[in-house]
Amino acid sequence: MFQPKLFTLIAQKNPSINKKQIANDIVSGIIVAIIALPLSIALGIASGVEPEKGLVTAVIAGFLISFLGGSRVQIGGPTGAFVVIVYGIIEQFGIEGLTVATVMAGIFMILFGALQFGSIIKYIPYPITTGFTSGIAVVLFSTQIKDFLGLEISDVPSEFFEKWNSYLSNLDTISLPTAFIGILSLLIIAFWPKLNKTIPGSLVALIASTLAVTAFNLPVLTIGDHFGEISSKVTMIDISNIDLSFSSIRILIPPALTIAFLASIESLLSAVVADGMIGKKHRSNTELIAQGIANIGSAFFGGIPATGAIARTAANVKNGGRTPIAGIVHALFLLLIMKLFMPLAKLIPMTSLGAVLLVVAYNMSEWRSFKGLLRSTKSDITVLLVTFTLTVVFDLVIAIQVGMLAAMLLFVKRMADSTQVANTGIMYKNILDDEDDENLELKNESHEYLGSKILIYDINGPLFFGAANTFMDILNELNTHTEFLILRMNNVPNMDATALDALKRIHKRCIKEKTELYYSEVNPQPLKLLKVSGYLKAVGDDKLFGSVDEAVKSAVSKLKA
Repeated sequence: MFQPKLFTLIAQKNPSINKKQIANDIVSGIIVAIIALPLSIALGIASGVEPEKGLVTAVIAGFLISFLGGSRVQIGGPTGAFVVIVYGIIEQFGIEGLTVATVMAGIFMILFGALQFGSIIKYIPYPITTGFTSGIAVVLFSTQIKDFLGLEISDVPSEFFEKWNSYLSNLDTISLPTAFIGILSLLIIAFWPKLNKTIPGSLVALIASTLAVTAFNLPVLTIGDHFGEISSKVTMIDISNIDLSFSSIRILIPPALTIAFLASIESLLSAVVADGMIGKKHRSNTELIAQGIANIGSAFFGGIPATGAIARTAANVKNGGRTPIAGIVHALFLLLIMKLFMPLAKLIPMTSLGAVLLVVAYNMSEWRSFKGLLRSTKSDITVLLVTFTLTVVFDLVIAIQVGMLAAMLLFVKRMADSTQVANTGIMYKNILDDEDDENLELKNESHEYLGSKILIYDINGPLFFGAANTFMDILNELNTHTEFLILRMNNVPNMDATALDALKRIHKRCIKEKTELYYSEVNPQPLKLLKVSGYLKAVGDDKLFGSVDEAVKSAVSKLKA
């Protein structure tokens, strides 16, 4: 249940723990730290906390995720998916509320892992994950317009449509120097990889824009203008000022579950992507427990929620990282940078951070996957659009709840539609007629009864509550001439209590019509349910047959008696 990869590799004296690989992991960890530096600062600010809190999250959570995690190469830290959620929690419950919610989310994730939910979470429908990820990307994009263009808006509305209405109403307040630096930063991020793929374009953009604004004394809002002095300290929070009453904790359960749910999905998705890149397999339940511990640790040091970061994990793999040592080095190197250079972060233009996050939003949008799903089934398209729309217009909590409900209902409908109940008595009669002499006696004896006094129904597909109405259509064809009803269940893999109740009603109707009810070729799971429920004992074991031929022979012999 909890077997950290690092400990296993060391205990097993794995060949990958050697001097050459450790050197590669150290180099990869440093490169990933450089990539994570501007992202962590930008994501912290966008989430509504001080810039250093984003770095604290990358340091504390990033270290714990690599040290205790179930993946060899997972890199943890703040991600774009949490910006909207964290900002909303802070807006409603304050920083203290975010801290409590993050700790609670960590506890939930530990429970997910302890209960071995790691393999269950991966069954979240793809249209839902794509829908809310794309929705979050659109919302994140929307939050950066003010800083990117330097709009003079004192209080930006939180609602999506009101926010854009405010932007459009204040377009005449655009700051040209701010917009110029923002666009310059975007261009650097977009085109720098063509010159150098080792140093991230986002870092180059921040350095270049900061130098330009400082050298030419441009009237562009910086982090220092917005937040004042930036701290480089990593200290534990004072929990004495936090309300830990039952009423306070109770109202934080929904946002905590949202954090836990999203962090679990994103972490496991990232781990799966990494598995495909290195040809190894992660331990999902260990990863969930480690992510839970990391979020608790981040919260106690004033950080924000963290999860596995797909882009940073992929960068780790591409730069040679193959063990958790790379992730640990990434966290420690970030701590070193924070201690040495964090005070200089106050000179970074806010518009440049906006440019970084616009690119993050674009990469999160998964527009190609979104476009591809629009060519899928109607039910998948419905779930995708419902989840996306609710994420943008309302919030992620409502989007996931409604999206999951819609997905389940549509899945039940599809499963119900796949269950077919067909009267095959005449078909069976024709099959007998086409045979040579193999069933000559049965052919001759049953010919006058099949389709009239003997009805045969083939049931294909699972028998569950969604298909109960289809199953009950059998009752419409029962009449006073029917003396035997044979239900052939060789293609029924499983059955639930609703289907069992339908069987009981069919049996009662058969008793009323004085029709004998036979079952043939019942599979293990339905047979077990029939026995455990006492139904089979009530109808009699002699009504159960191994083949439809045996059932027909029994019915014919009784009709001839």
